[in-house]
Amino acid sequence: MKSVFIVFNQANTERVEYLLDQLQIKGFTFFEQVQGRGSHGGEPRRGTHTWPEMNSAVMAVVEDEQVDTLLSTVKKLDNRNKDVGVRAFVWNIEQTV
Repeated sequence: MKSVFIVFNQANTERVEYLLDQLQIKGFTFFEQVQGRGSHGGEPRRGTHTWPEMNSAVMAVVEDEQVDTLLSTVKKLDNRNKDVGVRAFVWNIEQTV
């Protein structure tokens, strides 16, 4: 199993939820009001007067076979609007309870 952590501009919230539904990924944890800055020229997302936009994030634990399709779908979403931005990171899950 893998954990996929997806960080995205809040403008993409509905799109991210839709892609999870389309890929039949039922379980996830949603994080609102995530602050940060992308490592490849990303603008800060701080919720301040200077940097008013914010990010959100979703973490889903999926079967290994689902990872490539999920990442491909996230990449397509990112390609729709590079300025808004969405990134996904994958970790191995060693055990669950």
